[in-house]
Amino acid sequence: MSPLAPVVSPGPELTATQRARFHRHVILPDLGEIGQRRLCNAKVLVIGAGGLGSPALLYLTAAGVGTIGIVDFDVVETSNLHRQVIHGHADVGRLKAESARDSMLAIDADAHVVLHTDRLEPGNAVELFSQYDLILDGTDNFATRYLVNDAAALAGKPYVWGSIFRFEGQISVFWDAAPDGRAVNYRDLYPTPPPPGTVPSCAEGGVLGVLCAAVGSIMATEAVKLIAGLGEPLLGRLLCYDALAMTHRTIQIRKDPGVAPITELTDYDAFCGLPSAAVGGEVTADELRDILADPTAVDLIDVREQAEWDIAHLPGARLIPMGRLRSQLQGGQLTSERPIVLYCKVGARSAEALGWLREAGFADSRHLAEGIDGWSRRVDPSLPRY
Repeated sequence: MSPLAPVVSPGPELTATQRARFHRHVILPDLGEIGQRRLCNAKVLVIGAGGLGSPALLYLTAAGVGTIGIVDFDVVETSNLHRQVIHGHADVGRLKAESARDSMLAIDADAHVVLHTDRLEPGNAVELFSQYDLILDGTDNFATRYLVNDAAALAGKPYVWGSIFRFEGQISVFWDAAPDGRAVNYRDLYPTPPPPGTVPSCAEGGVLGVLCAAVGSIMATEAVKLIAGLGEPLLGRLLCYDALAMTHRTIQIRKDPGVAPITELTDYDAFCGLPSAAVGGEVTADELRDILADPTAVDLIDVREQAEWDIAHLPGARLIPMGRLRSQLQGGQLTSERPIVLYCKVGARSAEALGWLREAGFADSRHLAEGIDGWSRRVDPSLPRY
């Protein structure tokens, strides 16, 4: 298959300073001075300054990408530091976008870094994407992934996607307007999101810190290739990386004729949202605090795994992980003489489990919105967060 044409035209002649800085790029036969001028002229938007965004932002800066935008409204937390290497201990509590910018400017003081600290939403995504040549998506939730995909399609922009979980990573390139019949987007790989609670986030399932470096650097590599028209990008291919086995495999992605063309953005929280059984079944952290003033008022069930329970759990709770809870419900073994309140890490798994309880006849049951993480932030800051 023939390589794609560069997505960015060459910028002005390199200055003496740029020639010195990027000399080892310039002497590469397939990149050369023209390729470096494309990089210096490129505008790249990175969604998320977290695990994948950290190495990608650092290497895109070092590569000389002319304008780099960062979309992130979150703040640095201590639990980020084992993998989000663009931030340091002194940055805890700062906006990730601002912390990332400072680290990037330490690499290249002339870098042009644009911060977008508002939440990415259907109302602003297409206009924002239209200002850039290329998008990198390192987000960790399905709602934002579908939003990025659809907005990139409507803006006609290619984007590099990466995903990590525990010891494994996935990377691909999506471009709904790709030439020569090579158009493919995220919906061709995942037409619909998985049921809420069935795929734990990295915060719930964990992630090997150094995995982020491997996946994020591949994402940056794909960005450089697209900008300069180098080699064969991962368009139409999914690269799967297993850090434990130290293996890579590539899966072909083809246009799914059953996927409708993308013509507008939608409500992605609803598209990927909580089960209908959870509607009206939430209890806030403040409400639960008041309820637990009487420790016999409810049957508090933690649906996380043992390792999560060992880090922190709510007083008076009992541990019944998701798999065991479903088995007990199916076998009619779960009993409770009190109203049930479920909780997990952030609320997704407990919402799913609540649906099971309602189906099994436990009508007087609810779940803790935002999970134990919300409890730690709103009620008991001394409770460890992870």
